[in-house]
Amino acid sequence: MKPSSRVVAIHQPETLPWLGFMDKLGSSDIFVLLDDVQFEKNYFQNRNRIRAPTPEGWCWLTIPILTKGRYGQVINNVEINNTFGWREKHLATLKQNYSSAPYFELYFPILQALYRKNWLHLVDFNIEIILWISDAFGTKPNILRSSDLGVRGKRSVLLLELCQKLGATVYLSGVSGREYLELDLFQVAGIEVRFQQFRHPIYRQCYEPFIPCMSSVDLLFNYGPEAQRLLFDQNTPRLNQIFV
Repeated sequence: MKPSSRVVAIHQPETLPWLGFMDKLGSSDIFVLLDDVQFEKNYFQNRNRIRAPTPEGWCWLTIPILTKGRYGQVINNVEINNTFGWREKHLATLKQNYSSAPYFELYFPILQALYRKNWLHLVDFNIEIILWISDAFGTKPNILRSSDLGVRGKRSVLLLELCQKLGATVYLSGVSGREYLELDLFQVAGIEVRFQQFRHPIYRQCYEPFIPCMSSVDLLFNYGPEAQRLLFDQNTPRLNQIFV
């Protein structure tokens, strides 16, 4: 029996995604990882930030990728440049900055095992990490790859056709969707468009002051099983800004 409401969200697979990504994932019934569109170099598809005692208050964890002669490659074709020791560098940086966090010993061995798998394609690593973080936060949407769905439109048409294929009644868009979505297409199709209104939770980090928009592992290492409540409970203290 078809549910009365089915919320579909669509997002490119990020590396060690931040809390806004996880909020969007946890607010959907079906979460589509958009892996067959063009890769954006030096965006969040192959890097993210963690808290660190640096002048900025954070540092990047970046996965090196092969780009020479591959301009315009789609996300699911991007290969990791494994000639660099990125795995051990990431793990050492995580250990250096979070070893004193209350739940570091609970999660780090799992993350370490995931890192040490024989990864060739960036998307496979990203999705494995996303699935692990989703489980750690207790979110249970149906997570799919767009490349498995056989939809070939572009921009708003692509998003609409994915929603239609999945029987969406609601499309959950990021705030930036207000700038580019052709809302009339969704209206004609009878699909409601909702814009994510993510206000970042405030919580204790390993270092002061609080800095938002770190990888989700920042909250996990510091709060463990309480991370789910802090992310999704609207009574959690939050910043006033609506994040993209």
